[in-house]
Amino acid sequence: MFGIVYMFILGCVMGSFYYVVGTRLSQGKSLIKPRSHCEECNHVLGVFDLIPVLSYIMLRGKCRYCHKKISLKYLLYELFTGILFALSYYKFGVSYNFFISLIISSLVILIFITDFNEMIILDSPLIISSILVFILKLIFLGYKEAIFSIFSGFLIFLIMYLMGYLGKIVFKKDALGGGDIKFMFVVGEILSFQYALTALILSTFLALPYAVASLLLNKENELPFGPFLVSSLFIIFYFLEKFKYIFYLFV
Repeated sequence: MFGIVYMFILGCVMGSFYYVVGTRLSQGKSLIKPRSHCEECNHVLGVFDLIPVLSYIMLRGKCRYCHKKISLKYLLYELFTGILFALSYYKFGVSYNFFISLIISSLVILIFITDFNEMIILDSPLIISSILVFILKLIFLGYKEAIFSIFSGFLIFLIMYLMGYLGKIVFKKDALGGGDIKFMFVVGEILSFQYALTALILSTFLALPYAVASLLLNKENELPFGPFLVSSLFIIFYFLEKFKYIFYLFV
């Protein structure tokens, strides 16, 4: 129980950090300057204004200084990250899957923040995640599995790149973002090739209702595909045994 609570608290802290990383880097801003401040009155926030979850609750969702409403997104991202971190510990304990789950959870939050807000997937989280996954595979699974994961990631990357290239020819514009294509390398590195391909297929079904709703509401046709890709990665990783059983039935 202590481990779950600890990971929830850690997740809330990291969720607050990820929100800063996602919003600032996607807009080309520094992570260091300016200091955390109210978006309405620009007042620099103190320590007690920055406690994840608790500050929002104690301040009743308003700035301490100008009393303007603080976006609910801050609270939701902190809570959601805390839940994902706690779930990682609850399901996997301290293991290889636990650490991989933390990486996936972090990518879920960062990609949702950047792709829905700015239609971009940052390179830095993908590079860091790829390196960490490789190191974890080396430590827990051995160098053969680590090297194989690189080939798996590269192969699904090529398929995604080809899809984007063909889409550009057919639709006369970019059909897939560069971030989506690069992210599939991480998916292939974490999962084997067949499950990475399954994640790609699943992501199209997850994105379909959003795409249809956007068309019906006469919104722009450009679709932030990253959140659906990372959601499919999350689903398959957490329920990998069930997907293995499905493959066993059809193979």
